[in-house]
Amino acid sequence: MARNKEALVLLIDVGPSMHGVLPEIEKVCSLLMQKKLIFGKYDEVGIVLFGTDETENELAIEVGGYEHVSVLRNIKVVDGDAIEIIQNLKRGTSRGDFIDAIVVGIDMLIKKYGATNKGKHRICIITDARFPIKVPYEGTKEEQVDAISEQMKEHGIKLESIIFRESQVVQDEVTEENDRLLGQFAKRTTTRVVHVDSPTSLLGALKTRNVAPVTVYRGDLEISPNCKIKVWVYKKTSEEKFPTLKKFSDKAPPTDKFATHEVKVEFQYKSMVEPDKYVPPEQRIKGYRYGPQVVPMASHDWDSIRFRPEKGVKLLGFTDVSNVLRHYYMKDVYMFIPEPKNNRAIVAVSAIARAMKEMNKCAILRCVWRRGQGNVVIGVLTPNISSVDNIPDSFYFNVLPFAEDLREFQFPSFDRLPAAWQPTTEQQEAADNFVLGLDLTPPGREEILPPDFTPNPVLERFYRFLDLKSKQPDADVQPLDPALKRITEPDPDLLSLQLPLLEKLSKSFELRENPKKKRTSKIAWRPRNPTNQEIEAGPAGSQNATTSSNNLKIEGPSASGASLTDVEIGDLNPVEDFEAMMARRDSSKWVQVAIEQMKRYINDLLENSVEGDGSYVKAIDCLKALRKSCIIEQEPNEFNKFLKDMYEKWRATSLASFFGLLCSKGITLISKEEAADSDVTEETAKSFLCQN
Repeated sequence: MARNKEALVLLIDVGPSMHGVLPEIEKVCSLLMQKKLIFGKYDEVGIVLFGTDETENELAIEVGGYEHVSVLRNIKVVDGDAIEIIQNLKRGTSRGDFIDAIVVGIDMLIKKYGATNKGKHRICIITDARFPIKVPYEGTKEEQVDAISEQMKEHGIKLESIIFRESQVVQDEVTEENDRLLGQFAKRTTTRVVHVDSPTSLLGALKTRNVAPVTVYRGDLEISPNCKIKVWVYKKTSEEKFPTLKKFSDKAPPTDKFATHEVKVEFQYKSMVEPDKYVPPEQRIKGYRYGPQVVPMASHDWDSIRFRPEKGVKLLGFTDVSNVLRHYYMKDVYMFIPEPKNNRAIVAVSAIARAMKEMNKCAILRCVWRRGQGNVVIGVLTPNISSVDNIPDSFYFNVLPFAEDLREFQFPSFDRLPAAWQPTTEQQEAADNFVLGLDLTPPGREEILPPDFTPNPVLERFYRFLDLKSKQPDADVQPLDPALKRITEPDPDLLSLQLPLLEKLSKSFELRENPKKKRTSKIAWRPRNPTNQEIEAGPAGSQNATTSSNNLKIEGPSASGASLTDVEIGDLNPVEDFEAMMARRDSSKWVQVAIEQMKRYINDLLENSVEGDGSYVKAIDCLKALRKSCIIEQEPNEFNKFLKDMYEKWRATSLASFFGLLCSKGITLISKEEAADSDVTEETAKSFLCQN
């Protein structure tokens, strides 16, 4: 068999206890066939049912026994017929014997491929293992399992056991014995035993695509020039993407059996000056935009500046695990293992891994996986201590970001928010209970949505629709399958159990709907100066109007729907107007608008002020409000620049006394200790305004 070609025998229990879950088994097994048609179209598949009313297998004819085991499909290349067969499984009424089914599957593989262990031979059995197996004619059940295991090892056959039992099924002596026998297979052979209790976990339990283990790197892990360890590196996790879509043509005659239908795409480049003239490759050159111009870069120039590091993996040093934050991990995860059958490498890797584990350290590596690689990878190596005697210790490797890869998003601390914005003890307790109540690993239950058994619902839906379109070209997209829906939406059973916590959380925070605000007409403007008669008349003509000598502001319910250009800071309550604008969250621009308006208002106050007329006091209150909001919103540079500009503009004028008043009030620049984005030290902030 070819290296990546697989021979698979599916053993499916169709006995009475499996009838309820057979529709889900049909879906997951047909999905297996669909993926093989995409990724392994030369794989061969056989299908065997046990627990059937009839008996149809060669062993029953040749030697007798092996009853209620039926071969639906002999081992042959996967095709559309295999999908049709698997989607319409017979329901049996007999109790299936999974040992008989395994022996029939082994016999099919041996007869098909002979006495050889080359290639990939796999048996996958899906059962609930709730009924007792027959007592063998000779020996015990355990001895029978050992004999079967020796045959599997001799022919290189792997076994994958998927035991489906819903959570309400109670363990008894029969199920415990069957689990022990399947576990004995795992000890004696290359066997994977998986217990599942829901259709969703069943989707992930059956490995529908086998990826060949290909090394990314084979060579030395260089500790120092005189100390090197032979290692192999594999990818441990990697994003599974959609199959590559190619262009095909339907122009070939239907009678042409050898037509590939492939489309060859060719590009022609033409001059903008002469549109009819073709530009050959030797007259074309790539360019990079640099400001308004384009800088041409010839291929030989690019080759000369390209970085060509030497292949190798070198240790840069060790550091505490706490110094490498979890959000620094990038891209895929790799696994470093010692070179197989190299005892010195196994001992060296184990010694370093255990020392790192005991000292809570991780290693920083410089990696170049292959010759000619255009970049260098810096990453962190963490120990993976094996819990199995025959599996050596290893390392996990994660790529770390460079300075250019990091995104510096500074957000204000909750500790700096006003006390009124902090959660109360009751609110914090309600939130804590809510988080604990929706724990996906509840006590006494299996973990919900474990990564090993949770398939990508987008990919699964794509494969199913691809199979449907192959049979019905005009078919519409089907609704999302319930098993996949449980991955994309909260678990309804879990939510129903935690309804009291949800209700308490809602009451604690007084949640209410935020209706969409309607656009209103302009509600703030600067009118002409009012006459004496209008001033004396007061606000009798409008209950929501506030009149001042500088502007007129309309307040009330309609103000909440104002646009950015409609609202201004009024003379009556400038600080309250400013804080109300800063609290608006229907647009990200409100903060900047509020800051600009407050700066403009303070400037107007000081320009028209006379010492002792009360304008200084109002300006100081406004500055305090502006400074506090700039700290909360992480805009320290806005305030610092404004205060510096004011000082440079008016320090030699009659407003010099105002800055002395600011100094006495302790109003100065925002320092780094108050806001991380500030570039002013605490000493500079304290000495500002008070230096003269």
